[in-house]
Amino acid sequence: MESYLSKRSAATIAKQQLPWRFAPTQTYDSKNNPDGLISFSTAENKLITRDVESFVNSAVRTVKFESQEFSYGFTIAGGLRFPTALAIHLNEYLSPHEPITADNIKVTGSATPMHEILAWGLADPGDGILTSRPVYGRFELDFGNRAEVSVVYADTHAENCFDEDVVDKFEEALIRSEAEGVKIKAILIVNPHNPLGKCYPKSTLVALMKFCQKHQVHLISDEIYACSTFDSGELDAEPFTSALAINPEGLIDTERLHVTYGFSKDFGSAGLRIGAIITRSKAVETAITGVMRFHNPAGPSLAIGAAMLEDRKWCREFVDSSREKLAAAYKHATQGLRDIGVKYLPGSNAGFFAWIDLSPFLPEDLDGEPNAEFALAKKLRNAGVFLHPREEHSLKPGWFRMVYTQDPEIVTEGIKRIKKAIS
Repeated sequence: MESYLSKRSAATIAKQQLPWRFAPTQTYDSKNNPDGLISFSTAENKLITRDVESFVNSAVRTVKFESQEFSYGFTIAGGLRFPTALAIHLNEYLSPHEPITADNIKVTGSATPMHEILAWGLADPGDGILTSRPVYGRFELDFGNRAEVSVVYADTHAENCFDEDVVDKFEEALIRSEAEGVKIKAILIVNPHNPLGKCYPKSTLVALMKFCQKHQVHLISDEIYACSTFDSGELDAEPFTSALAINPEGLIDTERLHVTYGFSKDFGSAGLRIGAIITRSKAVETAITGVMRFHNPAGPSLAIGAAMLEDRKWCREFVDSSREKLAAAYKHATQGLRDIGVKYLPGSNAGFFAWIDLSPFLPEDLDGEPNAEFALAKKLRNAGVFLHPREEHSLKPGWFRMVYTQDPEIVTEGIKRIKKAIS
């Protein structure tokens, strides 16, 4: 088959066919399919789906769509209405040092394209984007599939990647990468973090900015979970600080600082396909404009998203409610894990997941799999529960991301199945 394809498209096939790369669909239903699969893999907040559904159904009935919302002009870079509404929202929740304006926002068709657009605009094929580990594994596809930019990993662990001296690990990785012929063009952080559910301290963000300025590389801060922070009850949980909340003067040239955001996490609306790049760089804005035409969101999606953002009363109540639900879900899931003797990374207060330690339960019998994590994932799946193995590029074996933001009864049943698999 690959003989019919270009070399670059054939290479993307290999990336997508890595073992266990994609998660199976959840099929469990307590009444209609009690033996179905429970999946703890897809980072969706199913706890807020009904709230979004209720608002949108109400808005669609009462708000009249206008003809311009179906035109080219409304969808190109978000038109005028949506970026204006998003700027108001981000100014409230990111607390930027300098207010964000609609002109600073370029809207894309979901979060994945915004990463590809930045890769295309900031780097050349064969260059690298440097990040810590563990981290969301699909960045390799976001940056690599078409822009052909590699993700380079620093040798970090969950316990130290938020420390101020993480820049030392980035320094080592940058030197090693460039010695191997892969030039680093940007540092990527996820704040709040996926899969660790923690926020970067301000001091670490400052250190990263200085590092980027020193090496003349860009800093990309993925802040797609910015409103999905909550009171976890963890004593050492760090509050969220946006990269835009820090005065960049003397730290980093604003031409090198870019934040990404989207509707898939905080608003539980991945189906709207709305992402955004927030940058004050005129050079980057000009560069990425040429490819954004391939990634424009749909006008009706932008109209719905704008309606959500413009209703500030509803929006604030929605975020507050989401945070309460996340806090309850976190406490329910972590108590369940403690009950079955599974440890997890402490200090989390953001996102939809816990970083759990199944290393004591890695099997010696690999059952035909190439490593112990894959073998354990197979045991878990045979028990009716799915956890994604090795997707987050952890240096420590046996750690898995567990997404707990769904019906607590399903979470309880899933944890019961984990216990069955590791007993």
